[in-house]
Amino acid sequence: MTGNSLLQQLMDSFCCLPGVGPKTAQRMAFHILERDRDGGRRLSRLLVQAVDNIGHCQRCRTLSENDLCGLCTNEQRNDVQLCVVETPADVLAIEQATDYRGRYFVLGGRLSPLDGIGPREIGLDQLAGILAEGRVEELILATNPTVEGEATAQYISDMAADKDIQATRIAHGVPLGGELEYVDGGTLAHAFVGRRKVGI
Repeated sequence: MTGNSLLQQLMDSFCCLPGVGPKTAQRMAFHILERDRDGGRRLSRLLVQAVDNIGHCQRCRTLSENDLCGLCTNEQRNDVQLCVVETPADVLAIEQATDYRGRYFVLGGRLSPLDGIGPREIGLDQLAGILAEGRVEELILATNPTVEGEATAQYISDMAADKDIQATRIAHGVPLGGELEYVDGGTLAHAFVGRRKVGI
């Protein structure tokens, strides 16, 4: 097989996906060509449509086919709560796992000065504008529990404090059903710091 054959190009194209190396890409390409050509045609058609037509919501910055996403146009959502997350995938996770009914703001990353990612790159100027509107009473910080995620949460909580808006942080710690002996030290330490009083 030549280095730039159509089959090789197909396999190479699958490698753009996260976690897909050459062997997995080869299996994907062979599966489509040998067992599911109709599925491959559908995938290619929808992939082109999605890349051409899905952008970002102008208000919350999640993925959307329209200028405003369905969550932002839903009048049943609670305007006084705003949950700040890093990615559109985080919005989906919260919607599927919780009964949260407030609004969202998607950063599209986290502060990382070494990588040249500052407040403007993650839309904090736009977030400041939303906070200035005066509707938000609680800002829920749901960034990931990484060093950069924690720094981003702290920066945003300072923004909220300047506007006299309450900032809360989602809890992190021992997973439900987890056993302490198998929990890593950092997670366990975070769980102890974030402990709360048990109601009787």
